[in-house]
Amino acid sequence: MSSIALAGYLRSTNLVSSHTAEEIAGWFIPRLISKNDFFLEEGKFSNEYLFLEKGFMRAFAFNLDGHDITTNFYSENQVVLEASSFFNRTRSKENIQALEDCAGWYINYERLNDLFHSLPEFREFGRSVLVKGLTHLKTKMLSLITETAEQRYNTLINTQPEIFNRAPLKHIASYLGITDTSLSRIRKEYSKK
Repeated sequence: MSSIALAGYLRSTNLVSSHTAEEIAGWFIPRLISKNDFFLEEGKFSNEYLFLEKGFMRAFAFNLDGHDITTNFYSENQVVLEASSFFNRTRSKENIQALEDCAGWYINYERLNDLFHSLPEFREFGRSVLVKGLTHLKTKMLSLITETAEQRYNTLINTQPEIFNRAPLKHIASYLGITDTSLSRIRKEYSKK
């Protein structure tokens, strides 16, 4: 595994120069996560900020009835972390699990802070990642309130179609806030269009 992908991702944001991208990539450590293994488990502290180079993961939490509800999916060229636990140094209420064999680059909390303080370009990159994450979260939350299940499905299939090839339907259904049966019905109706 080479940090070339990480440096390329940093450059692609247009927030980090080529030289600085190489320097930042040098701070990260390679990480392999086997299919079904956990990157983070509920009740533990999130201490790794991961750039996912290869693979697919999902974040989930358990509701009051004990059912696991998918809160997010992560694929290549995304940063994976549970921001609340990571930045507030609190125990996580979420799990993050590999749905495929995964490879990436991580940095721990202490070294990330050192990097933030020493490289202003990385601060801008980090701010951008957090803003995108917050925007995604807000959009998803509002869609659960203001859109029908069919509209949420349509948005997901048009914006992130790879999810349907990489995640079990039960995880997709819980992410959309619907039952497996509803998802099957919506998929059947969608295929007729």
